[in-house]
Amino acid sequence: MVKLTSLVQSAGCAAKIPPAQLHEVLDSLPHIPCPELVGGYENSDDALVYRLEDGILVIQTVDFFPPMVDDPFTFGQVAAANALSDIYAMGSEPKIAMNLITFPAGLELDVMRQIMLGGQSKAAEAGAVIAGGHTISDPTIKYGLCVTGFGKEGSVWKNEGAVEGDLLVLTKSLGVGIINTAVKAGMASEEAAQKAIESMTMLNKYARDEAQGFRVHAATDVTGFSLLGHLYEMASASGVTMAVDSALVPMFAEAKQYSRQGLNPGGLFSNKEYLQDKVQFVADLPEEVVNILYDPQTSGGLLFSMPDSDAQQYCRETGFTIIGSVEKKGDKALTIR
Repeated sequence: MVKLTSLVQSAGCAAKIPPAQLHEVLDSLPHIPCPELVGGYENSDDALVYRLEDGILVIQTVDFFPPMVDDPFTFGQVAAANALSDIYAMGSEPKIAMNLITFPAGLELDVMRQIMLGGQSKAAEAGAVIAGGHTISDPTIKYGLCVTGFGKEGSVWKNEGAVEGDLLVLTKSLGVGIINTAVKAGMASEEAAQKAIESMTMLNKYARDEAQGFRVHAATDVTGFSLLGHLYEMASASGVTMAVDSALVPMFAEAKQYSRQGLNPGGLFSNKEYLQDKVQFVADLPEEVVNILYDPQTSGGLLFSMPDSDAQQYCRETGFTIIGSVEKKGDKALTIR
């Protein structure tokens, strides 16, 4: 069977349009007021939130991308887990979804079937159902989901709301973008590739479920714009400064090795360029550590801003990691130690 990564130039969330270009377009669009729209893209929330007449909230998102692994079933799982994650990042549960797929003419249809089966397996694990979707014949294969969840007033997490004194919690290790680049170059070990796959296919459902019993002031997930990119969005929306202790951030050791070898995805440099005037490094960090902080993640973990006691207890119960704290707004949105 054909290797999927041989059919694409960019992979996973590293294929996102660079944040500077995206914001240039989004910031130029007119704002259309809608009383029922509780949350849109203004504060970089992970999904839109729409209020129905009976007070029920609809939470909806869409996400798709080119393959970062060669196995079609696994690609379907990763893409689905990534799309479902936006609903979990809003504190909700996915319920219904639709497939989105572009597929090259002439490629074996069993490849498409396996991709969809992979997506279906993760939707089923999430307790959601896929019904319908849309397909396009296209030279570049892409797959993802449009996902809808439901909630009640006051139950939805947002990207804003972090307050001074909060602690920052991250639920997955960083570096899958770099590892995927090494895989595509044929330079990654089987062990490293498997670590990345296990991370990317792990639903954020479990981190979300465990967090339900704690106070969450702000939440997002870490994907293509990197840990620092998504921290910046949260800090900017909340009007605070986020301070990160780089020594506490969980990172795949193999990603450090591959970064030193120059196996860094293009999206990493786009993220660096966009954030260069928004981040202050107050320590002289190894280049590979800096690179991982900017690395575009595919199906990355959840990122929480939680009160000190809640964050401490949550991490004791789950094994997740406190990576920093929220401080009074300073000259820069992010401070990295």
